[in-house]
Amino acid sequence: MISKIQHILQTSARVKEAIADDAVITDAIVRIAGIMTEAFRNGNRVYFCGNGGSAADAQHLAAEFSGRFYIDRPILPSEALHCNTSYLTAVANDYGYNEAYARIASSFATGDVLVGISTSGSSENIVKAFEVCRQKGVTTVGLTGEKGGKMAPLSDFWIGVPSNDTPRIQEAHITVGHIICQLVEEQLFG
Repeated sequence: MISKIQHILQTSARVKEAIADDAVITDAIVRIAGIMTEAFRNGNRVYFCGNGGSAADAQHLAAEFSGRFYIDRPILPSEALHCNTSYLTAVANDYGYNEAYARIASSFATGDVLVGISTSGSSENIVKAFEVCRQKGVTTVGLTGEKGGKMAPLSDFWIGVPSNDTPRIQEAHITVGHIICQLVEEQLFG
């Protein structure tokens, strides 16, 4: 059991080390933090969406902005799209689950940011929301596994975690998200 635990932790650490050593990914992190900082400065919002564990990550990261991360500061308007269960279940029932995020994305304004989190990169409800955002001029950020799926080409900014292992991808997504939260907070309030 101990060797299994060590292997899992070492594999997780290697994924994060690969991100740290990848200039394309670290540059994307800087650029994403910049676009989110600009959105908040301009009075826009940052939205998050995902399914399953990625929905939990979306909610977690939205809370880091709307609550606080390191600094006591004003609220940064951010939310996870799945948190209104009455909306989500009504739209899923009336239009189909694949339309749930796209329908709400149609209300976003130019200058807003939508972060889609999907280990496969092919979650149809996120893909459809990204398509709506593209039509509306809303910035999209894709956090996926290394292949990127359908989301990669629809993302204005894309980070493909260098792994095909769902738990390791999800661990990296939350790490990348925390880095972005810290950078945004420091740029706005540091």
